[in-house]
Amino acid sequence: MCLAIPGKVVAIEGESELRMARVDFGGVTREACLAYVPEAQIGDYVLVHVGFAIATVDEQAAQETLALLQEVGEIEDLDKEGANLRKEDS
Repeated sequence: MCLAIPGKVVAIEGESELRMARVDFGGVTREACLAYVPEAQIGDYVLVHVGFAIATVDEQAAQETLALLQEVGEIEDLDKEGANLRKEDS
């Protein structure tokens, strides 16, 4: 099953199609490419799938989805995956 996770854009770097964002997923921050959502701005909520923001969503829907994901432990799993990636990078 594929899953897109909502997160809040907290920073943007680059220009045009090469824009990358730092996205906060309820306390876990990751990078995402904004090529598919060029209209996204800092403070917007986006759905992220495999490192690409694929759609913008409203804050209420994003918060509800994040709360459900936290309830079932998916956000914690995202944080653990990031820790494993950081270990592999060192």
